[in-house]
Amino acid sequence: MNSVLLKNATIINEGATFKGDLLIQDGRIARIASSVSGDQASEIIECENKIVIPGCIDDQVHFREPGSTWKADMASEARAAVLGGVTSFMDMPNNTPPATTSRDIAVKKDIARRSSVANFGFYLGATPDNLEEIKSLDPREVCGVKVFMGSSTGTLLVDREDSLRNIFRAAEVPVATHCEDNEIISKNTALFREKYGEDGMDASMHPLIRSREACLKSTSLAVALARETGARLHVLHLSTAEELSLFEPWAPLPVSQRQITCEVCVHHLFFNDTWYGALGNRLKCNPAVKTEKDRQALVTATRTGLITCIATDHAPHTAEEKNAPYSKAPGGLPLIQFALPALLELVKHGELSLEDVVAGYCHNPAIRFNISKRGFIREGYWADLAVIDPEKPQRVTPSVIASKCGWSPFTGLTFSNSIVHTFVNGNQVVHNGVLENKNCFGTALRFDR
Repeated sequence: MNSVLLKNATIINEGATFKGDLLIQDGRIARIASSVSGDQASEIIECENKIVIPGCIDDQVHFREPGSTWKADMASEARAAVLGGVTSFMDMPNNTPPATTSRDIAVKKDIARRSSVANFGFYLGATPDNLEEIKSLDPREVCGVKVFMGSSTGTLLVDREDSLRNIFRAAEVPVATHCEDNEIISKNTALFREKYGEDGMDASMHPLIRSREACLKSTSLAVALARETGARLHVLHLSTAEELSLFEPWAPLPVSQRQITCEVCVHHLFFNDTWYGALGNRLKCNPAVKTEKDRQALVTATRTGLITCIATDHAPHTAEEKNAPYSKAPGGLPLIQFALPALLELVKHGELSLEDVVAGYCHNPAIRFNISKRGFIREGYWADLAVIDPEKPQRVTPSVIASKCGWSPFTGLTFSNSIVHTFVNGNQVVHNGVLENKNCFGTALRFDR
């Protein structure tokens, strides 16, 4: 492996912004200083007017393998990830078959070792019947237990309070929840179907059907159960202003000391319900994108640190599937390749700072899930890095989309920035915006618990 020196970079790390050089050797960050001699490196990359951040860690993705590989697979979505500066991902269990045993996790790890250019971790899916699997997990090998309290069917739906309580008590790893109340959603669906008919329903109704009341009721239950059982709870993809107050008791604490944390997704920070007119089902996701008031509240909570992590909930479906009538079109968006550029647009417009983005998308996922030696620019840590050109615009067109589904809700938009280089474990996998070293594979994340 070559040693690489990044010269004259603007480095964003741990709340500080400074100019300096960064030396990569043997896969790790060997030195950070105001000036490092080029004699120590076999390659020098000039980073004047470029920004260097830790590689992003996306704690919520759906890469679809095994199972729905016509939509996405581990290789295609990992390529999209690194093109977007994401060097590590944590994949959800709603595969076919669902990942509900340690054996299922081992199968997914084997696939990733052979095909993923990014580092990888996996959740175990909770069911009403796999409590013994949850109890026997090796906490160093699994990032968390995913609980679908709503928005799922079959074995992965857990909406009985007694089953939820048992899962919360048993888990030695963070419990990550999708919080929407199925009873409220079912009633709303029936009301809209009765009023408009199946053919009269459209995506603009989605945030009213999968309503704020459904989110608030379910999130309130998750927080109450965590308080009762002592579970380490991480509530995924908040979408409403009202939910935020549930997390205020932990906000004064450092992230490492918070028992209960929450996350926001890029699409809930970037879009609001006025976009349904242009995007239709291509903005249909669960929980739904809601109002501008909600978006602004989520942005503010990210800026203040009440919201701990930023993620994508990257969930590809084919264009044909999304073009079905509203009631048949699946929920989910492919986002990972353009998530960081979208966040940087919020920085450009003064809604977030670069330090906010790095805290939420790099540092805090590493802290919350106890990921070993990643998420920070520190000597001795793995050299997972993203290099950004803030003055190089990129237009999102089908020709640049790496996700297997071939479309993006950002198609047609021009971002003012680009991800020019990405390093994973010291290997440069993206060079000048182009995927390189396709035979370099990421490694399984380790969790220091």
